[in-house]
Amino acid sequence: MSSFNRRFLLLALPALAACGFEPVYGTGGSAEGLRGSILVDEPTTQDSFNLVAQLEKRLGRAQAPVYGMSVTLKVDEKGLAISGSNDITRYNVLGTAVYVLRNLGSNEQIYKGTVNTFTAYSASAQPVATLAAKRDASERLMTALADKITTDLLINSGKF
Repeated sequence: MSSFNRRFLLLALPALAACGFEPVYGTGGSAEGLRGSILVDEPTTQDSFNLVAQLEKRLGRAQAPVYGMSVTLKVDEKGLAISGSNDITRYNVLGTAVYVLRNLGSNEQIYKGTVNTFTAYSASAQPVATLAAKRDASERLMTALADKITTDLLINSGKF
């Protein structure tokens, strides 16, 4: 490591500390109590099952839940590209998740958020390949929504 890089690092660390930078999962971090404390409502569809699985990967499976979370999903599919023979060859899959975090002791809503994103897949002349691409796009969409929910919770964890 060059001497310039070391000097920069030594000067940057106090600046980060002075601006209030701290890891959210660190000791005393705002999200310290979130891991393993959120019980997500049971899934009722394949999409909600995939979303709950991804949320549990990111937030931990609830061991001693303090919070409950309900999620309402809305998924739309839009044709994006049309061939010369009027066949749709590409689809956008748009997803919105509205979630509510509540205190399990009082059942009081303590935070509400909305996230949205999209993914896409290509249609094929083979129906099985198109179905596999559609399923994969749906799984990617639920992963992206879970990432956004987790990020939003971590950013706003100091509010609850």
